[in-house]
Amino acid sequence: MAVVVRAGAAPLWWLGVVAAGVGAVPEGVTGRRIGVLAGAALFLIGAAVVPLVRRGRYRALARGAARAGKYDVLQDRAVTVRAWRRGHRWWLLLGWAVALGSAFAVPAAGGMLLAGLGTGLRLKAAWLGRLERAGQTLLWVRVDWLDRRGGRPAGKAVKGLRGTGIAAGDAAPGGARRRTAAHV
Repeated sequence: MAVVVRAGAAPLWWLGVVAAGVGAVPEGVTGRRIGVLAGAALFLIGAAVVPLVRRGRYRALARGAARAGKYDVLQDRAVTVRAWRRGHRWWLLLGWAVALGSAFAVPAAGGMLLAGLGTGLRLKAAWLGRLERAGQTLLWVRVDWLDRRGGRPAGKAVKGLRGTGIAAGDAAPGGARRRTAAHV
């Protein structure tokens, strides 16, 4: 589940950083100083609000997680990330274009908001990782319960989560890549 949440963090962060950098070039209607200050406020708001959204639903799903069965369809981390990014590429591109376009009114603010949303997703994935470590189980969403774009890990279609051991799969708690020990 944390892998799906974390899949959007890096693209939003990097698109936001690029949009903020390019967006700081024009003077804009408000001026650069006000644009950057507004962008900093939007960054903090986005990074604070995103981790809190639907937290109760995530907790309820985690409490009711059942042991993954033989016929549950679970997929690797890389496949999940690729599916999410493919399914949301047009939304990411649209968000980036809007952030760039808004720079002519309020410089850098739109890009900083995108980066804040990416940071918020990363913080939510870290919170889910702490939840997984506390329960000593990796939480999985069945692939057939995700939406057609590979997202909504806590949506209406998700009736419950599946749990595996903490060492199962190629994802670490929180959705990060599992680090393997170097063999000598």
